[in-house]
Amino acid sequence: MAGIRQIGEDELEPFVAVIQAVFPREDATADGFVDWRRQAEDMAWFLGDDAAALVLTGWHTPPGHAIGAVAVLPERRGRGSGDELLAAIESWARDRRSTQLEGGIAEDDETSIAWATARGFAEVGRNSRMVLDLTAIDAPAVTPPPGIEIVAWADRPGLDRGLWEVAREAGPDIPGEEDTDAGPFEEWLDRDMRGIGDDPAAVFVALEGGEVLGYAKLAFNPENAERAYHDLTGVRRAHRGRGIAAALKATQIAWAKEHGYGSLQTSNEVRNEPIRHLNAKHGYRLEPGNAIFRRPIG
Repeated sequence: MAGIRQIGEDELEPFVAVIQAVFPREDATADGFVDWRRQAEDMAWFLGDDAAALVLTGWHTPPGHAIGAVAVLPERRGRGSGDELLAAIESWARDRRSTQLEGGIAEDDETSIAWATARGFAEVGRNSRMVLDLTAIDAPAVTPPPGIEIVAWADRPGLDRGLWEVAREAGPDIPGEEDTDAGPFEEWLDRDMRGIGDDPAAVFVALEGGEVLGYAKLAFNPENAERAYHDLTGVRRAHRGRGIAAALKATQIAWAKEHGYGSLQTSNEVRNEPIRHLNAKHGYRLEPGNAIFRRPIG
């Protein structure tokens, strides 16, 4: 594997340059990769003269599943770098007892989908990208259901365990995420709520009589002040269908518009009809998303 090597943080600049060129919609940054590695159980980065790859374990995945990505500059493809990088990340994942490798490919990138399919990867899910142009709409009215109060987590910091309970219920109910687990409380809090793109002022909580029934979280890219990103929106199973998610969504849109963001972006599994319908109702428009591919590596 001449030219392919595992790198540290000191070489992330050329690594990110390749990732940005191949995945321009993903807003990749060096700080983001460092924070992602902090959140994961383990993570590695590989770099070549014309290509880069990443692989990680223990980040919103069931045991035995690794997440990976291979990026080769379009003008340098067909020279074997992709296969070398794939072999490198699979070897790394197997050393950590992973038996499955999965990753996302832009659904309009037919060349990369064909490359992955030819190597035994099969599609197991598809995430739509939906974007709301905040400059083209008025802020929606926020009308919580009777008895429901919506507050910012920053104003009620003692609600963190209630948020965790919502995440434990809501996460596995997302199509394609059935085998995931929020994990222990402190691990979840550090991994999912304390990243460089997280802000307690942009986590909105639905309360009834002081009990947390649901929450909706926005995330941010420090290098892109124009767009904010939807993270988890979840409601306890026993309280779904009351309009709580709709009120939380309206709160997020109004907050983002008030704070000067030009757009909101979300990613929805194509089988997640309720949230897709809710987003479409608010004016979100489809952009090319990601197809998720997986193959055994044991």
